[in-house]
Amino acid sequence: MGKAIATVAATQMACGWDIQLNLRKASELVERATNDGANIVLIQELFATPYFCKDQLEKHFRLAESVEESKVVAHMAGVAREFGVVLPVSFFEKAGNSYFNSLVVVDANGKIVSHYRKTHIPDGPGYQEKYYFSPGDTGFVVSETAFGKIGAAICWDQWFPETARSLVLAGAELLFFPTAIGSEPVSNVKSRDHWQRTMQGHAAANMVPLIASNRIGQEIGESCSLDFYGSSFIADHTGAKVAEASEDREEILLHSFDLGEIAEMRTGWGLFRDRRPEHYG
Repeated sequence: MGKAIATVAATQMACGWDIQLNLRKASELVERATNDGANIVLIQELFATPYFCKDQLEKHFRLAESVEESKVVAHMAGVAREFGVVLPVSFFEKAGNSYFNSLVVVDANGKIVSHYRKTHIPDGPGYQEKYYFSPGDTGFVVSETAFGKIGAAICWDQWFPETARSLVLAGAELLFFPTAIGSEPVSNVKSRDHWQRTMQGHAAANMVPLIASNRIGQEIGESCSLDFYGSSFIADHTGAKVAEASEDREEILLHSFDLGEIAEMRTGWGLFRDRRPEHYG
């Protein structure tokens, strides 16, 4: 598995249309986090650009690249290699005539160890992802890395308990969710607390720590504007928040977990021993 102690970091930042600036900011967050001891660092969903799914615009398909040609993936792989850190990297993927909201996990040596395509695709005012993305066809993916087995999925995936359970059943010791969530353009609903509680429940029900990174800042599109509320957080294996960011500042959160100790507690608690999947159909 690698080291029993994993020090994880959740980050958050604002994004503009200068892609190189966004990549530089993400790289600086990774550097700062690793200097503070992190060995797995999470950057938010689709961090290379603003969250373009506010609008249905054909021109945004130009942002998509294949895994092999993605400048985002190549840049962050270099960062992972330079700092010896594991990075789940969110990017807009083009695969033939299909487009996906995707993620690769880059190991501490800069090599890609897994490739995941977002399973659950939302569609609603301000979050019109079905216009851009096909539903993922990879299934849920667990990655063997230098610092543990990690399960990573993307934003809307985090609302479904099946995501977390599937990843932990496949061996995930840590759960990572890069995210882009904020205001709702046609309602007064503020989803921040609901969003956090949902994932805290996943951590508690599976007895696995969970790391969520969200973006910050106001982004103005052609059809609406969104105010992203940050509040990135780290939850422990009981679902308790052990670190939480503000709603509006660029931040880095860190926390260390003894994965071996948590695995023993998870086994001893009996949640997986006492599952009855034959009755869940």
